[in-house]
Amino acid sequence: MKLRLRDDSLRLRLGRSEVARIGQGESVWSDTHVAGKVLRYGLVPDEAAAMVQARLEGTTLAVHVPADQARAWAEGDTVGFGARQPEPEGRTLKILVEKDFACLAPREGEDDADAFPHPRAGTDTC
Repeated sequence: MKLRLRDDSLRLRLGRSEVARIGQGESVWSDTHVAGKVLRYGLVPDEAAAMVQARLEGTTLAVHVPADQARAWAEGDTVGFGARQPEPEGRTLKILVEKDFACLAPREGEDDADAFPHPRAGTDTC
């Protein structure tokens, strides 16, 4: 799973095996080690969730998704889904969860083995 943070937005991109686990109702987690600490982030299908919501507790960032929505996304052709979460001081956190596609052009150090096939693979246009 990949995490992208930019200003007041976060995006999770999941590979095929991770999406399959979400479809089975399992949570998916990744860890990034920084300065002797661990930043843990994940996607959580949640039977009690009424909407998509990000929660930050210590060094753990969890995006909770209603279980039915997570299952439908995992089993369907929809690439992703998003939400806007109100934050203090009138701010809004934009949340986006997507299936991760293979890169159109190979990149050094990038492992696309678990990525979804890119819909434009084999075409001349980007």
